[in-house]
Amino acid sequence: MKVLVTGGAGYIGSHVVRHLREAGHDVVVYDNLSTGHRWAVGDAELIEADLADQARLRSVFQSGAFDGVLHFAAHIVVPESVADPIKYYSNNTRNTLNLLQVCAEAGTRFFVFSSTAAVYGIPDTASVAEDAPLQPINPYGASKMMSERMLMDLGAASDLHYVSLRYFNVAGADPQGRLGQSFPDATHLIKVACQAATGQRDAITVFGTDYDTADGTCVRDYIHVEDLAAAHVRALDHLQAGGESQVLNCGYGRGYSVLEVLESVKRISGIDFTVHYGDRRPGDPPALTANADRIRRVLGWHPEYDNLDLIVQHALAWEQNPRGRTKTNH
Repeated sequence: MKVLVTGGAGYIGSHVVRHLREAGHDVVVYDNLSTGHRWAVGDAELIEADLADQARLRSVFQSGAFDGVLHFAAHIVVPESVADPIKYYSNNTRNTLNLLQVCAEAGTRFFVFSSTAAVYGIPDTASVAEDAPLQPINPYGASKMMSERMLMDLGAASDLHYVSLRYFNVAGADPQGRLGQSFPDATHLIKVACQAATGQRDAITVFGTDYDTADGTCVRDYIHVEDLAAAHVRALDHLQAGGESQVLNCGYGRGYSVLEVLESVKRISGIDFTVHYGDRRPGDPPALTANADRIRRVLGWHPEYDNLDLIVQHALAWEQNPRGRTKTNH
């Protein structure tokens, strides 16, 4: 199929672009390069533009018929969303509306949406399933929840079929060292810890040690970016084969605390980097893990990298690789 990938120059999007191209799809990337990198798309076509520019977006659709769209472009930093909610509703929600409007005009058949477990807020159960109440506690989660609802309503009113993938905590890098998380101000725990282990940061701060968890720190379900990318290709295959629209959790179904992650990074790197302890960050739920039964059943998805140490190993290798530190947008 010919597919448009918004945000395809970013961390997750670029891994998915590689998987799509390896599966034989014709890929066009649409990215403003605010956090993405030109080199990350490989030899896929890149259109440097913003989703807020609906006229440009419409012209792209008019110049080439796309069978499907995979939508990654978004701001993703939870504390920032609390401090600057308008930024998140503008980019994550309003720009998704712009995209969906153009998709509706063009008669786009398939849509895969990059959503988040943040739509659940603080769930009532340790393991959250897709039918759990949506009660986000920060603007990031709310902005994604609104986008999910718009997509669902458009799907009900048109021939558009979709899969919304609710990511848990994505980490790791391409095992062959071609791609990794390269946003310099990243806040993802494993990325930041690996930067501390490789001397790119002086220390790491643990935000909150008084949560109602086994060791007092937040617990998260970490999923390897390669397994997540594979899920997107399977989602597109599902839609192409006539499958029904779906909302699917993307996680492994097990959680690790902040301290457990730091122990893994220290052990694998052999570096006992400095750890500071600070107050809780606004918008962080105590624990969040996936019930991932549905994605395995519906998509036949079988993760290959379900191992915290392996995720850390690949993330650390990316930070140790000079390519992981010195890449630029150009």
